[in-house]
Amino acid sequence: MGIQNGEAVRNKQVIFRDFIANGVFPKESDMENLYLPCNPYMRGRVLKLPASAQSDLATFQPGSPITGLGVARALESGHPDFKKGNLVSGMTGWEDYSILPAPETCFKIEHGDVPLPYYTGLLAYAGFFEVCSPKKGETVFISAALGAVGRLIGQFAKVFGCYVVGSAGSKEKVGLLKNKLELDEAFNYKDEPDPDAALKRYFPEGIDICFDNVGGKMMDEVLLNMKLHGRIALCGMISQYNLEQPERASNLLHITMKRV
Repeated sequence: MGIQNGEAVRNKQVIFRDFIANGVFPKESDMENLYLPCNPYMRGRVLKLPASAQSDLATFQPGSPITGLGVARALESGHPDFKKGNLVSGMTGWEDYSILPAPETCFKIEHGDVPLPYYTGLLAYAGFFEVCSPKKGETVFISAALGAVGRLIGQFAKVFGCYVVGSAGSKEKVGLLKNKLELDEAFNYKDEPDPDAALKRYFPEGIDICFDNVGGKMMDEVLLNMKLHGRIALCGMISQYNLEQPERASNLLHITMKRV
C-alpha cells in the first residue's frame, strides 16, 4: 500500500523469487513506472554467478523487485533536479511505483520527439556515435536488428546516411526491418546456413561498422568481413546466454590484422 494524493494505492510488483541453475529455466524520488524493459541480458542476472563473472549490474536478489532501465513519471521529489510530473529515464523496478534513493543516476526527459519506449534502448546512441564513430556512406551491419537497441541503431545509421543491413530471426521481423524501419537490406539468419556467404552477399566490399547484439557464430564470421580500420560495438551476446558451454571465436586474429 502507498499514499498518492491522500488516497491509498496498491503497488503491484514482479518479485524475483530465487536464483536458477545455469541452463535450467524456472517453471513458473516516488516514481510511477510507465515503461519497463525485458532484455536478454537479464538472463544473466537470474544466475548466482561467481565473483569473477559479476558485472556492474548485480544479480537480482530473491524477495526483491526485478530492476531494469525504465521510464517513469515523478509523483513527489525532494531532489532539486526533478519536479512533480517530470518524465525520467533510469534504473527502476518492475512495479507500479518505485522510490529511487539515488535519483542523480537518472536523467530528465526534456524532449517529446522520441517515443518514450525508445528510452529503454538509449545506450544505442552512445554505442553508435561514440564507439563506432560513423561516417556518411559507410556500411553498417546490425545483428538482432529489431531489438530495443538494434532498431534504434538502424534508424540512426539510415538518418546519418549509411548503407544498413540487419539480421533477425523470422520472416516477419525481416519485413518490419525493410518496410517499416526502411533498412537497405535485412535477412533471416535462420535461413542462412553459411553466415559468411550471407555477409559477402550484402557487403561485397566489406563492413565498416558492426553493432553486435548476438555474438557466437555470426560475430565470428563478421570478423572475416570487416574492412581495414572497421569498428565493432559489442553490445550483447544473445546467442550465448543459455549455453552451458559458450562458443569460442576462431577469427580473432582479424581484429589485429585489420586494425579493427
